[in-house]
Amino acid sequence: MIWRTKKGDVDLGGRALIMGILNVTLDSFWDGGKYAALSDAVEHARRMLGEGADIIDIGGESTRPGALPVPEEIERARVLPVVEAVAALGAGLLSIDTYKAGVAREAVARGAAIINDISGLRDPAMREAARDTGAGVILCHMQGTPRDMQAAPRYEDVVEEVGVFFRQSLALAIGSGIDPMCIVFDPGIGFGKSVAHNLRLLRHLDTLAERPLAVGVSRKSFLGGAMEDRLWPAVAITSFAREQGAAVFRVHDVKAHAEALRMTEAILS
Repeated sequence: MIWRTKKGDVDLGGRALIMGILNVTLDSFWDGGKYAALSDAVEHARRMLGEGADIIDIGGESTRPGALPVPEEIERARVLPVVEAVAALGAGLLSIDTYKAGVAREAVARGAAIINDISGLRDPAMREAARDTGAGVILCHMQGTPRDMQAAPRYEDVVEEVGVFFRQSLALAIGSGIDPMCIVFDPGIGFGKSVAHNLRLLRHLDTLAERPLAVGVSRKSFLGGAMEDRLWPAVAITSFAREQGAAVFRVHDVKAHAEALRMTEAILS
């Protein structure tokens, strides 16, 4: 359960990590535009660290269903100043949420320790970036692209197919020279999955991968209800997923998830 990152090894065996989401986008489904200004982004990062975040995940392109790609130069302009400024706080680990190798390389050079790639290292250039930088990697499963992933997701057996994808991706990463200890897998809840697919994956998290798992369900539509009603169902899933062995939790509402996670770990220990 060791996760190797650019800033050193993290033991995920006894204590899972909370990854606070910092979207510096205009169109993210929950907080688009709220942290587009550098000062607002840094203040939000500071607040999440104070509430218990272990990682700040900085993203400059929305990956909500139906989202359109952002040109690389725009993504760079959004995220790189934020990475630099948050790194200067000197607390926690930084992650860059991108599938673009150039953005990943520059973000790591400016202080990021982790690359969070929703495309699952499919791009050879991203595999090279991960290898060359020595960053930790979150490798996500996604059927399709954000623009079309929720159009009509289909699987014969979603658990088996995601598991096969992880095994094949790990072999590809190792073949590209990436240290396997750098890899954490994300089953991609809501990334090309129906509600039934999401629930089945959550029910079988403990069977999915040999490497640690990251889970991101925060505020997602499969939780049902209005946006403001999705907090507590997501917190419940954090507690359940920790019991299933998940070790990294990507969330918007850091304090609530962190408190649930720490209590769950106290019970399990």
